[in-house]
Amino acid sequence: MKHLEYHLQRQVCAYLNNAYPKVLYLSDTIANVKLTMIQAVRNKAIQKHGFKTPDIIILHPNHSYHGLMIELKLESPYKKNGQIKSNEHLIAQEKSINDLNKLGYYSCFCWSFNQARTIIDNYLNNK
Repeated sequence: MKHLEYHLQRQVCAYLNNAYPKVLYLSDTIANVKLTMIQAVRNKAIQKHGFKTPDIIILHPNHSYHGLMIELKLESPYKKNGQIKSNEHLIAQEKSINDLNKLGYYSCFCWSFNQARTIIDNYLNNK
């Protein structure tokens, strides 16, 4: 499943490179890499405990936000009633998204390329 999410992440990054070549962004790679024990220990030592880094971080402010951060998923992380699904990892990711939104970033989940493209276009065109 991680590999399928990686393909979505590659697709979004390719879109950013083609449609917005001057926009600076970061793409989280740790989620798709099998770390050795030493690498995992080192990575944990330099990460903020409890913070889940979004998959795509666009370092371009607009008139309303400091930057855009997207957590990619292969399906909606929400139940039909709008609540986050009962999954510890999703709950932690939603907390990070909410914390980033409180700080003036536009942060959200996206679960399809078209959805991510629309959010990116709207954000970068200040809509």
